[in-house]
Amino acid sequence: MRSTSNQRGVALILVLWLLILLTIVIGVYALLTRTEALQARFLLDTTRAQYAAEAGIHRAAYEMFNPDFETRWVGDGRAYVIEFGEATVEIRITDESGKINLNQASVDMLTELFFQSGVDELAAVSLADAIVDWRDSDDFPLEYGAEIEDYDASGYPYGPTNLPFETVEELQQVMGMTQGIFGQVRDLLTVSGGSGTPNPAFASPELVALLPDMDLETANEFVAERSEYHPSEQMGVMMANGTLVGLQHVGNTFTVHAKATVASGTWASIKATVAIGQGARGRPFRVLSWRESVTE
Repeated sequence: MRSTSNQRGVALILVLWLLILLTIVIGVYALLTRTEALQARFLLDTTRAQYAAEAGIHRAAYEMFNPDFETRWVGDGRAYVIEFGEATVEIRITDESGKINLNQASVDMLTELFFQSGVDELAAVSLADAIVDWRDSDDFPLEYGAEIEDYDASGYPYGPTNLPFETVEELQQVMGMTQGIFGQVRDLLTVSGGSGTPNPAFASPELVALLPDMDLETANEFVAERSEYHPSEQMGVMMANGTLVGLQHVGNTFTVHAKATVASGTWASIKATVAIGQGARGRPFRVLSWRESVTE
């Protein structure tokens, strides 16, 4: 009887261990299944948001191609919100004339831009001089600039191209440029239009503040007032320095920022610079640059 009792005890322990093992297996399987389901859902939401953001880029191009001046969207950075499928898409369009053209900006304008972005004065002047040395055709450095000999002495495997910048991203190769500074000024610069001075009709407050007799506070006030009008109203907006700014000019090159968000909170963001007009193979616009990101 004692032997039978011992055998029953061992059998009970084995059954308990088997139940524990099965519980662990089932739990792991359930966790894996849930994880895979969440991954599949995230992938689906990401895809929806991505395509909705791309639709936002196409919608913006269509609106800027609109010949009706009274209903055409405005390229001054104001938000337009549309629904696309299960996503809400916020679209902001900036006329490239509202930015600083990297190939035309003066040393003074570039210095002010970097200084306003938090760079100390000497470093700001050095960066501005180095940018002009990068794009000019000679090998004679400006006072605080850098030409091929300076790049060689600092161990760079390359030197200035002595040609105009082809992309804003090329700015990262200029001596003295850091990722932090580049991140601050990237969206304020262009090589696709505009001039060395930002057009206040479409410029952001940071760029309006660089204009004569302006600061960031008055620039914000000006942009807030500007956003209350549509160009079709034939209104001009007075800047704090006394300049009357007309809003009717429309270029043909724009940066479009489209951010699409689905119900789960997953979103996709695309920034594209596009040139409106008949392009190759009859396309209504050309993509000059494209950046995207997806997250939740």
